[in-house]
Amino acid sequence: MAKQSDAITSVKGHSFTGQTSHHSSEMTLDRIYMDYNATTPLEPEVIQAITEALKDAWGNPSSSYIAGAKAKAIINQSRENVARMVGGAAEDIIFTSGGTEANNLVLHTAVEHFRRTRRAAEQGEGHQNGCTDLPHIITSNVEHDSVKLAAEQLQRDGTADVTFVPVSKVTARVEVEDVIAVVRPNTCLISIMLANNETGVIMPVQEICQRINSLNKQRERLRILLHTDAAQALGKVRVDACELGIDYLTIVGHKFYAPRIGALYVNGPGTRTPLYAMLFGGGQERNFRPGTENTPMIAGLGKAAELVTSNLSDYESHMRSTKLYLEERLQAIFKDKIHFNSHYPGSDILPNTCNMSILGPTLQGWRVLSSCRRLLASVGAACHSGSGNRPSHILLSCGVPTQVAANALRLSVGRGTTKEDVDAVVEDLRETVQLLEEMN
Repeated sequence: MAKQSDAITSVKGHSFTGQTSHHSSEMTLDRIYMDYNATTPLEPEVIQAITEALKDAWGNPSSSYIAGAKAKAIINQSRENVARMVGGAAEDIIFTSGGTEANNLVLHTAVEHFRRTRRAAEQGEGHQNGCTDLPHIITSNVEHDSVKLAAEQLQRDGTADVTFVPVSKVTARVEVEDVIAVVRPNTCLISIMLANNETGVIMPVQEICQRINSLNKQRERLRILLHTDAAQALGKVRVDACELGIDYLTIVGHKFYAPRIGALYVNGPGTRTPLYAMLFGGGQERNFRPGTENTPMIAGLGKAAELVTSNLSDYESHMRSTKLYLEERLQAIFKDKIHFNSHYPGSDILPNTCNMSILGPTLQGWRVLSSCRRLLASVGAACHSGSGNRPSHILLSCGVPTQVAANALRLSVGRGTTKEDVDAVVEDLRETVQLLEEMN
């Protein structure tokens, strides 16, 4: 057992350290991590795969000597593992530095494909084929910044028109009919996340794809490309790119116990589905994403994907039962003072995500978190942590009142979160709320 001064909490073989004192006491307490939507620690098997690659596969994968051949073999195996996790083929997987790069690559490709298609149409048949205007991109108003800001930049540059479809304030989902209603002849891409990182709401991506794919068949027009950022869904719920009917799917390793590396699934890159490089170099990744491959991180991604494929039902059921227990305990302790920002009629929610507010004038999320002795969580997306104490624009977009949104905490449980962890966190929150209310 760890000494108290080490303040170590073990979560399924991972350690989180932190020291806290209660009032002026010398006692330190173990911290409990509930921010798995922000990032996950590495599984021991993933660390082992990375370590072995660092030791034995340090060679350039393009070289023929043993260390290079080992690196190439690891990359090939990892590509197959990642493809299997998302229901694709190995040749559909392009390794990237992470989800941000993958998302930017999709938006870049859509605009470039529109431009090339329009040029070909102008040379052949004059201004026809519905390609005479700027390319039009449809996305939602609750996307990750790597889609939202990239789309806004294209709009600012005058490179593309963008429609941000608002989510329903009842379901917190992007409604299929709202997406279909804004399709134009020059629409070239629809990008809707698979699950929201703050509310946990799962979007109707499959239904959107079905409608757009039938639209693509009916009209003589530029094909509308379909993309989903699956960062939050992978490792929590089943994801099958073929079933979804998607052209592009973004994969983010550090959300499913892999290192900070990513991949992009493309349904037949360069053949069935266009893909245009943003980077130019040595020809790696079939020229779609050149640069000497990061073998150890790719090895870690491949091992983590293999674990998801083998154990997803266990991961999902454990997280779901733990989250339900968490919500039951919160309801029992805080009664009518609790508001769940992740409960929406008719919407499916990720099995691990609980977004809630404890109502009260001094119980803003940042204040509660900074006063907690044990809980490590966030008030929303980690990438917005520098935006001050403003309420989450995601929650406001979903119809959560401003004062409720200001008190929001996002608790996301992991594969190793226990009921004992939940009991300790709820007790920590109870003590913190009591303290803050007494101070007021």
